[in-house]
Amino acid sequence: MFSHNKRLQYTVRVSETNPGLANLMLEQFGGPQGELAAACRYFTQALGEDDPGRKDMLFDISTEELSHLEIIGTIVGMLNKGAKGRLAEGVEEEGEMYRTITGAGNDSHITQVLYGGGPPLVNSAGVPWTSAYIDTIGEPTADLRSNIAAEARAKIVYERLINCTDDPGVKDALTFLMTREIAHQKSFEKALYAIEPNFPPGKLPGDPRFTSVYFRMSKGDADLRGPWNQGERWEFVPVTQDSGPVDGGDGLATVELDDADAETLQQMAERTQSLPDGDPLTGAELGMGEGPASGPADAAPASAKTKKK
Repeated sequence: MFSHNKRLQYTVRVSETNPGLANLMLEQFGGPQGELAAACRYFTQALGEDDPGRKDMLFDISTEELSHLEIIGTIVGMLNKGAKGRLAEGVEEEGEMYRTITGAGNDSHITQVLYGGGPPLVNSAGVPWTSAYIDTIGEPTADLRSNIAAEARAKIVYERLINCTDDPGVKDALTFLMTREIAHQKSFEKALYAIEPNFPPGKLPGDPRFTSVYFRMSKGDADLRGPWNQGERWEFVPVTQDSGPVDGGDGLATVELDDADAETLQQMAERTQSLPDGDPLTGAELGMGEGPASGPADAAPASAKTKKK
């Protein structure tokens, strides 16, 4: 059961309205790294979680993300307040109105004209929010890693938004939201490492022939080595065009078919085979005015040729 507290989790103080900045803030409202995506990701994970501790953690953090959605949505609404009234009441000339709501080249008509100054569930480019942003797969050791990465991406977006404004109140609220991403990362990482073992994700081990092999698949400059592909934990294997399949086989794909399927497949192959000889005339060539090779007699004007009856 949910209940709503009318007070925000963190106080929002906006010094001046700014429709363009409001539009940028939508990235954390209805964008892929935004608060709604995070809330839905962790909430659905909590519903399917069997560990009581992780279940509580996911419910707590998902609920806090909804609080953050309220904060960022409130910032959007506050930044739009001045232009919202002017647009609704038509107190400015058309040209001046347009300059007001578009600001410094921002497409703030997304929030102004389409949504009347309210925060829509779109990103800063106007792309609608979608549940495709939720990448939960139902395996804690995989989902917790994804959650850590999601919080890291959200923190970076908040850093970029902080760099876009000099409004001290907006900066303060965004700094709080950015900081909470750090706290959530810590919780998710602690939860991940409380699962032993937690790598590789899932239950099945990898094929030991390949789990510690690094295939060098690119050619050109000298190989750059690091802890990701060198040391006692790695076998470094250069791969070239002449390298054979890594499993020692012939690298060809085969399938076993019953007699009926094999006969039908053979019929189709014969019916659709390409003829290796000849040079068939194509529609593209006809369109370019090209035709079969012509001799001198064929070069005469059409009026000089004799028609056969």
